[in-house]
Amino acid sequence: MEHIVAEEKCMSSNENKRPHQAAKAKTGKGGFRTMPFIIVNESFEKVASYGLMPNMILYLIGSYNMKTASASSILLMWSAISNVMAIFGAFLSDSYLGRFRVISLGSISSLLGMTILWSTAMMPQLKPPSCDQSSQVCKSATAAQLALLLSSFGLISIGAGCVRPCSIAFGADQLDNKDNPSNERLLESFFNWYYTSIGVSTVLALTIIVYIQDQLGWKFGFGVPVILMIISTLIFLAGASLYVKVKPSKSLFTGFVQVLVVAFKNRKLSLPQSNSDQYCHSHDSNFLIPTDNLRCLNKACIIRDRERDLNPDGSALDSWSLCTIEKVESLKALLRVIPMWSTGIIMFLCMNQNSFSTLQAKSMDRHITKNFEIPAGSFTVFMVTTLTIWVAFYDRVMVPLLAKYTGLPQGLSTKVRMGIGLLLACAALAVAAITENIRRRIAIEEGLVDSPGAVIDMSALWLVPQFALLGLAEAFNAIGQIEFYYSQLPKSMSSIAVAIFTLGTAVANLVGSLLVNIVDGVTSKDGNESWLSSNLNEGHLDYYYWLISVLGLINFIYFVACCWVYGPAENPKTRYSEDIQNDQFNYRELPSS
Repeated sequence: MEHIVAEEKCMSSNENKRPHQAAKAKTGKGGFRTMPFIIVNESFEKVASYGLMPNMILYLIGSYNMKTASASSILLMWSAISNVMAIFGAFLSDSYLGRFRVISLGSISSLLGMTILWSTAMMPQLKPPSCDQSSQVCKSATAAQLALLLSSFGLISIGAGCVRPCSIAFGADQLDNKDNPSNERLLESFFNWYYTSIGVSTVLALTIIVYIQDQLGWKFGFGVPVILMIISTLIFLAGASLYVKVKPSKSLFTGFVQVLVVAFKNRKLSLPQSNSDQYCHSHDSNFLIPTDNLRCLNKACIIRDRERDLNPDGSALDSWSLCTIEKVESLKALLRVIPMWSTGIIMFLCMNQNSFSTLQAKSMDRHITKNFEIPAGSFTVFMVTTLTIWVAFYDRVMVPLLAKYTGLPQGLSTKVRMGIGLLLACAALAVAAITENIRRRIAIEEGLVDSPGAVIDMSALWLVPQFALLGLAEAFNAIGQIEFYYSQLPKSMSSIAVAIFTLGTAVANLVGSLLVNIVDGVTSKDGNESWLSSNLNEGHLDYYYWLISVLGLINFIYFVACCWVYGPAENPKTRYSEDIQNDQFNYRELPSS
């Protein structure tokens, strides 16, 4: 699934605040009356889109006659594109269109994508015919059929990338009025309701929507999300006249590009001696001269000609010709955390194996009572539940106890928590490998090797430990990552923390898709059965899990080396009061493919 941490991000800037408050005062727009429109829009979008992912592997295999490896690769690519689009959506809203327009476009895009997906279930001619059971011949989807399916995925990704990054910050825009003595209380109330809605939406998506797909089929299972998106879009647009619409401003990403461009232009210049008069900096700057690390970037803030480069007030005349020291140091801070960021890629790769877990669950006994069985796609709810319970327990019980021994207000340092998360992810994949080995052995003993659709005499609840470990791994590593970025990056770069986290999940999905294709190609050579065979009983999914677990251990060693090179990290800074208005993030996002 996509990851249980931080996707909700809109990169706003301090410059937005005063005009926005003034506009609110003059027009009387905004306020708590707008919250139902925003929260319902986000909640319904999440239920609709999250509910599609868990069972999608079954739809691709059963309705499009895809092989397991191909279907998994497509879903990983879909997740990667969704994460990249979230960054693009945040940039677009900040720099060009504003949040209202981006959320509106995203809602419409998601609706179109889900409608197209629903049409593939409704119209038989839009997908290949079912396999001939007697001859075991399965026709692949035509190029047109596949293009239609992928276009629906693309539109849903665009929609999610536009709605999720901007929704919470758009809600904060409606309440952010520092002249109001109740402002902080209203914001806190909004965030509480918002995060509650996210939790409820996730559980509903992983249970009710998945259950409908299992029991009533794809026509109803895809139709319900379409109805939810129609309601979501109409409700959001119905409040259009009430919203405060903050004008877009410059993005930090633009500033980073400017630093690189100007540094390249000035590459032949010699760095001046330690003389602050030769560097451009803002009036309230903490930097008089740039730091010595990555000195090549310092050339971006060299003043070549004061009359030509500076305004009368001392600011840069053209940001594409001269940058401030602050911009340069911000980019340096970002580059410094990149090695630590890269250690999270394999962690997210471990998290992204839920498509295979769905296939495992499908072949196992999922009955809780005689008349009720858990849908195969709903087992991710155990990961969500574990994460939620552990975060609350850690915050309320463990932190006070650990703080007495470590002297850190957060109990354990961010790097320690990240390391624990990496080891737990390795353990989760090892447990998954052992469970799959047992499942496969039982299938062979029961003579079901050639019956991939048969249910073996083994409870699917044996899958719960691996999901619980993955939930704990995410609680430690993913949340630890976010806090690490927030503590190590300048306060003005709070928005970047979740952006690079989201980029990490996207890269992990791309790596996962590549790994699936490599493993499938290598292990199926010379007529051998692929580890990732469409028939799990003939394949060796357990070997694939062991491979990822070993990669995780190697990654942990790399993580330790990165920690040593990085050196001691500062204690996380408390940012809530100001950053909660400027840059929002949440601790639970979509379960990944």
